[in-house]
Amino acid sequence: MRPAFALALAAAPALAGCQQQMADQPHYEPLEASSQFADGASARIPVSGTVARNAELAPVPDAIPQPVTMALLNRGRERFDIFCSPCHGRTGDGHGMIVQRGFPAPPTYHQEALRRAPDRHFYDVITNGYGAMYSYAARVPPADRWAIVAYIRALQLSRRAAAADLPEPLRTKLNAEATQ
Repeated sequence: MRPAFALALAAAPALAGCQQQMADQPHYEPLEASSQFADGASARIPVSGTVARNAELAPVPDAIPQPVTMALLNRGRERFDIFCSPCHGRTGDGHGMIVQRGFPAPPTYHQEALRRAPDRHFYDVITNGYGAMYSYAARVPPADRWAIVAYIRALQLSRRAAAADLPEPLRTKLNAEATQ
């Protein structure tokens, strides 16, 4: 056997061991104690002003930031039926299927305090949760939150709309159905 080959063959286990030592660097497990820092913790508190990677940095408007169209209302109804109606009911009265199974009833959207609440209130509740309601920020994107807010406003309006507020063709149709 050649001497160079024999030397390489003998050094191979030593080199492999060196590589493994480099892969297994000393490190701390999450929340493990550490003598390196004065507070004894290995986990560090983020610097003041640190922003999460997925944080929404644009300011949130106080009102629905786009025109309320049928497409927006249809999207809002679809999202409302998926995420909100199990507790709030399909009409926003607070008697959804979960409530019928014993969960505490949320407030009705048709009470005066919520009819007067700004659009931003509903957006913030969807985003952050409120009371027994948990946050939907991870489940409902901001555009869909605004669509849900628009649909909630349509539900609120539907309970208080007067026939005189309807366009003439709809009033005629309503009157014809009422006389039948």
